[in-house]
Amino acid sequence: MPKTIRNEFDKYLTYENLMKAHIESRKSKCRKPEIIRFNLRQEEYIMWLYNELKNGTYKHGGYKEFYVTEPKLRKIEKSRYIDRIVHRWLVDNLLQRAFVSQFIYSSFACIKDKGMHKAAFYVQKCMKSAKMKWGDYYILKTDVAKYFNNIDKPILLNILKRKIKDKKLIWLINEILYAQPREKGIEIGNYTSQVFANIYLNEVDQYIKHELKIKYYARYLDDSILILHTKQEAKSTLGKIRKFLKEKLELELNSKTQIFNGKQGVNFCGYKINEYRLKLRDKGKRKLKNKVKSLKRKIKNNEIDSNEAHRLLAGNWGYVKWANIHNLEEKLFFIEE
Repeated sequence: MPKTIRNEFDKYLTYENLMKAHIESRKSKCRKPEIIRFNLRQEEYIMWLYNELKNGTYKHGGYKEFYVTEPKLRKIEKSRYIDRIVHRWLVDNLLQRAFVSQFIYSSFACIKDKGMHKAAFYVQKCMKSAKMKWGDYYILKTDVAKYFNNIDKPILLNILKRKIKDKKLIWLINEILYAQPREKGIEIGNYTSQVFANIYLNEVDQYIKHELKIKYYARYLDDSILILHTKQEAKSTLGKIRKFLKEKLELELNSKTQIFNGKQGVNFCGYKINEYRLKLRDKGKRKLKNKVKSLKRKIKNNEIDSNEAHRLLAGNWGYVKWANIHNLEEKLFFIEE
């Protein structure tokens, strides 16, 4: 895709692309009542949505709010299903194509073929390299305060407009961003929010890599790891990052931001990382063990079967299998057929 986006909205707005977005959006959710209702008249609904977007009459609906407690208490704002199809179409056909290629290599969240375990392995690789190069080294770990709630919409739009010159595309982005009429904060539950969040912090990625010229750097959403030679260099770099975040993006770092000696290892993406081992954090182990106990209890009470239990653990296994855990996975995930 060219550096500047022009006339791309109509190019990718097709019945087929919207239907594909619907198929992707409903994956693993086909039993939900709203999906069942939509499926019964999907061709009619998709054609209606196509016409609304084509004519510029589409209006984003409201949100339902609920809270989740894992990995921490968060407010989720859930949009209508038909709006979620629009989010998927926008991201898969336009935003991903336009912006992901601009991201630095060591940005790992919400990008195809990246993810938490690859982020952890990359940090470990950087630690090994720093050890060979310097011997002693320091780690600067940064965490943005209430990141999604503090993304400034006008700043985000200006970042997007540097590349997007397609008026229809800007109209749709505005419609999604301002479905909630606040100037700060984007909805955690939106598929678009993951990409917007990455585009926003790509600004600081570029600053760290190309202005500060930090070699050892990795980011997963709003958590970042920088590896530097000395403590003084780490302190100086931290000050510059704080200044950039505040002045350019209206963001601040929280109290989890810290500097420590590389010998201590680092907690990142759910793993305890040092130069030669990748362990699960104790907190993560406890949660996994409790989940397995709960599933075993449900099987015993005939609330679910073993196949359903294994399905519910599939995501956990994808996270656990990369760590140095010896036979822990067998103990955690052994559920009788």
